Amino acid sequence: MKILVHIGEYFMLMGRVFRLPDRQRMFWRQYSLEVEKQGLQSLPIVIIISVFIGAILTIQAKLNTENPLLPVYTTGLLTRDTLLLEFSSTILCLILAGKVGSNIASEIGSMRITEQIDAMEIMGVNSANFLIMPKIIAFMSIMPFLVIISIAVGLVGGYCVGLFTDIITVADYLVGIQYAFIPYYAVYAIIKSVAFAFIITSLSSYYGYTVRGGALDVGRASTNAVVNSNIIILMADLVLTNLLL
Repeated sequence: MKILVHIGEYFMLMGRVFRLPDRQRMFWRQYSLEVEKQGLQSLPIVIIISVFIGAILTIQAKLNTENPLLPVYTTGLLTRDTLLLEFSSTILCLILAGKVGSNIASEIGSMRITEQIDAMEIMGVNSANFLIMPKIIAFMSIMPFLVIISIAVGLVGGYCVGLFTDIITVADYLVGIQYAFIPYYAVYAIIKSVAFAFIITSLSSYYGYTVRGGALDVGRASTNAVVNSNIIILMADLVLTNLLL
């Protein structure tokens, strides 16, 4: 089956990737560049999406729990736990798969079809390790910071709803986001995000590295990388939720 071929090639590629770099200095230089490219350049979209999602969650939670029998902290509690448990770890990674994953697949794929990777191999360079490992380590290390920023900005978005509208009072919202806080939920979100960061970067690198043909095939590989990353992330989310919660 074709899927078994892809799985075998993927694990063989990862075996080449996770080896001690030939030149540590070059690895750390590439690592710093990838942190900036994948992490810092993703920060604006993380902030914009998170602040609006936080505001939307607050409005929807308030309107859908409009009941005098429910305590005042319900809205803030729902907003906080939704951001912690699902949005800032899973949904954010699904969004970033489109940005980071397609970028990685197209970058490596372009190097493949222009024979730059073949030139590296001829010179005795482990191209898989040189090109892919910094991307994976960089995104896995920066992802927890993006998740923390997303949670904080999302809560600020909900706070703005209480500040600038009459849907909910600021006092009621603050009571909700502080009520019965479970610190492990933040740890859970970070663990999931690191796992998803690995899935995004490794799968996108695989599709880019193994592309054959021309520019059209690079675009197709980029699309496959994003689609399959999203599917694997959702499957991993189900497994990790059962294991960690």
